[in-house]
Amino acid sequence: MTDDRLPLAELLSKAGDGDFLRGVAEAVVQLLMATDVEGVIGAGRHERSGERTTYRNGYRDRTLDTRLGSLQLRIPKLRQGSYFPPFLEPRKTSEKALVAVIQEAWVSGVSTRRVDDLVQAMGLTGISKSTVSKLCKDIDDRVNAFLDRPLIGDWPYLWLDATYLKQREGSRIVSVAAIIAVAANTDGKREIVGLHIGPSEAETFWATFLKSLVRRGLHGTKLVISELAKIGCTTLQIVKRPQAKVGVSVLPKG
Repeated sequence: MTDDRLPLAELLSKAGDGDFLRGVAEAVVQLLMATDVEGVIGAGRHERSGERTTYRNGYRDRTLDTRLGSLQLRIPKLRQGSYFPPFLEPRKTSEKALVAVIQEAWVSGVSTRRVDDLVQAMGLTGISKSTVSKLCKDIDDRVNAFLDRPLIGDWPYLWLDATYLKQREGSRIVSVAAIIAVAANTDGKREIVGLHIGPSEAETFWATFLKSLVRRGLHGTKLVISELAKIGCTTLQIVKRPQAKVGVSVLPKG
């Protein structure tokens, strides 16, 4: 269970890599629409079925504005009749459930319960357990591949930030720290390069996190920017550029 205020999703969105977050959200919605329209048609794609009532007939584009950005959706068209996703109807409040799924993927992996909540919020019916499980795996695989990707080239500038989340551990709700690293490469492009969840913002926690960035290829860092005074200068030297000083700017909050 994650905090209903969705602080991590907001932090990730502000930090950068909006394209990746939007891409995950678009993939989630597209898969759910594809499954929903199969129920309307009475058969899956290329499936022979006596219950089939019509066939697909291309797509029409539609934009869905969310706090993760504008999602570019492809809504299936039918040869006979029409299909309009219920979550696009006025007054539908499925956005919060969608963002909650994305946040949970970063924190602890997506649960089937969270996806079930999303399906209900979107007004979809007939979504099988196997589809929910497939969706959970797809989201987790995308996020894990993103967080474990090699970091190629020099990253002169590194921003560090953190927030606290509520997470269920057994029968208890505990507070955990989510720390995030955003870096800019020599072309000036900013990317989320790391995210780690742990019990606190202790310096040892930061040291482990920064070492993992170095192992993945983070190098060439000249300046580290953070408002987190808990990160010691010795720890920040982990990401230093060889034979060069690391400029550390600790910014006051507010």
